[in-house]
Amino acid sequence: MINDSAQKGIPVSCISGRDRFECIEKVGKKEADVVAVDPEDMYLAAKNNELASKAGYSIVEQVRTKEEPEAPYRYEAVAVIHKDLPIDNVQGLRGLKSCHTGVGRNVGYKIPITKLTAMGVLHNLHDPEYSARENELRALSSLFSKGCLVGTWSPDPAINRRLKQTYSNMCALCEKPEVCDYPDIYSGYEGALRCLAHNGGEVAWTKVIYVKRFFGLPVGVSPAVPTSENPADYRYFCPDGTKVPIDANTKPCTWAARPWQGYMTNGAVKDVEGVQKELTDLGKLGEAEKAAWWKDIMLLDEKTLAVPAPVVLPESHLNNAKYMDVIERNSGASDKVARWCVWSQNALDKCHALCKASFSRDVRPKLECILEKGEDDCLEAIKDGSADLVVLEGGSVVRASKEYNAKPIIAESYGPGSTDLGERPAVAVVKKAASIDKLEQLRGKKSCHSGYKGDFAGWTAPVYVLKEKGLIKSEEDLADFFGGSCAPGAPLDSKLCQQCVGSLASNDDRIRSATKCKPDEAEAYSGGEGALACLLAGQGEVAFLPLPALSGPLDQAKKKELSLLCPDGTLADLDQWRRCNLGMEPPRVVVSSAGKSVNALEELTHGTLAASTLYAKRPDLLHLFGTWAGRSNVLFRDDAKGLTSVNDTWDQWNNWQQTQRAYGTA
Repeated sequence: MINDSAQKGIPVSCISGRDRFECIEKVGKKEADVVAVDPEDMYLAAKNNELASKAGYSIVEQVRTKEEPEAPYRYEAVAVIHKDLPIDNVQGLRGLKSCHTGVGRNVGYKIPITKLTAMGVLHNLHDPEYSARENELRALSSLFSKGCLVGTWSPDPAINRRLKQTYSNMCALCEKPEVCDYPDIYSGYEGALRCLAHNGGEVAWTKVIYVKRFFGLPVGVSPAVPTSENPADYRYFCPDGTKVPIDANTKPCTWAARPWQGYMTNGAVKDVEGVQKELTDLGKLGEAEKAAWWKDIMLLDEKTLAVPAPVVLPESHLNNAKYMDVIERNSGASDKVARWCVWSQNALDKCHALCKASFSRDVRPKLECILEKGEDDCLEAIKDGSADLVVLEGGSVVRASKEYNAKPIIAESYGPGSTDLGERPAVAVVKKAASIDKLEQLRGKKSCHSGYKGDFAGWTAPVYVLKEKGLIKSEEDLADFFGGSCAPGAPLDSKLCQQCVGSLASNDDRIRSATKCKPDEAEAYSGGEGALACLLAGQGEVAFLPLPALSGPLDQAKKKELSLLCPDGTLADLDQWRRCNLGMEPPRVVVSSAGKSVNALEELTHGTLAASTLYAKRPDLLHLFGTWAGRSNVLFRDDAKGLTSVNDTWDQWNNWQQTQRAYGTA
């Protein structure tokens, strides 16, 4: 972006942030001038008590569609009914058949729930017995006689099944009621209208632009495209109980709107017009070049453009669209929170970021953070009810259960190469051509490690196995056992760093030197995939890494060149890891109190998985997995891919405890 813009006389410099959450803070602290944001990010800026008043945040430019460049909002939420439906106030919605875009979505779920609750139409949304999501589903299920509300009702499969069985009338109008998930012809913006017109629905919740398309009316600058649907048979149903014709001239009555995305600056930016011109010009340049930064940094695409707009405070931008209460919707017990207990400042900082960011993105119950002195203090807090959640090593769960009445509810997941229970086999990988088939033959050879102390596959497991074989006496001997190593995180002046290379992406020797042997992405050979790259580049003759690293971007021909080196003095193919590994690393596990009700544990599970599912898909919003502020394995392990729920079939707790005891003394 810097290079492209410099050639066109648009001077731009870039400040690196871990994720969008940190970028908003950097703009607030005036370390940067502008960041591209969603409405939910604007909410974070408006509600950041420490920064908001000093920052002087404002939205100076908006991301709008080419189809509706003059529209005040990105889209507007409407309710559509049959013209002769006998209804003259919102209470008349009771008992109707209702068509929705999908669970958790704006116009078909969040907006009607928020507005109908405020009007006193939806009841009992704050029953402490139930989760926020279940309160909402119960309320909709009792308001409407039938509905179509597809989607993942909970990221936990068992909870998802139970909810859909319990409130099955909200699936009855779907194409496949027993599945009640995408794809479904009666879901989405157009599907909700199809459900209204052709599947017995009496009210559909969707957005204006799709109503116009469905009925063949012009949209913004786009001319009408005729359809077989007749708009004269339908009406917009307004929040005040009135009905409005659906045609090319009548203004729709809306329930709320989703504000446009935009670019947010701070009070230090005085030349607002200059910034607007720069952003507009950058948008045009990015489109002309079809540049990656145009999408990734500016949030633009073929259908959108950057438009200068009247300067507005983030809070005003949200309130103008009647969207603030949609973000703040809280359908559980109003005072309910899920309290995470941590015992380090880094974990507390990350926890605070997770709390703020996830609330803006619809995660409930609201998360809070508690700092204690150590793991046992956090477990004591779980036991006495002053905390709800704590992350432990999998090997600590047995003790936590026996001594503190803890119950495991969630574990890390690592994707392909790990077991169903999230265990990662630690393996030693060699090239077949190297003629190494015994651990003893590694003496004097060069080695690549996924990490240093604290890294199970890269350090703890090989140290344990080499000690068991009598090849070394302690972990201090490992540096001399090998002829040179790359174990990122080790002391820079030791033999354990001599095979590391730093940032291969940089051609600057100073940068390479400064990043050499760093325990993060800056070192090209860090982590499991880094250790594999080190082996393939000939920097080492053995790589110690977790098995999922072999599921990364490695072509089959390369895989055929590799073997696993087994502790029993044999070689094995990569898929024979069950008999040929140096140990199974347990995942980290989230525990709560076994004294809580089934519903309370379900709510904590659902809320935690809702946050982790979102941020596993969108690390650009919040970097939940990966290094944090230069520290490894804060809260969760860096290379976790997500979280998954634990059920009663999990049976490795005792084995994990034995692994932790045996390998912990390696």
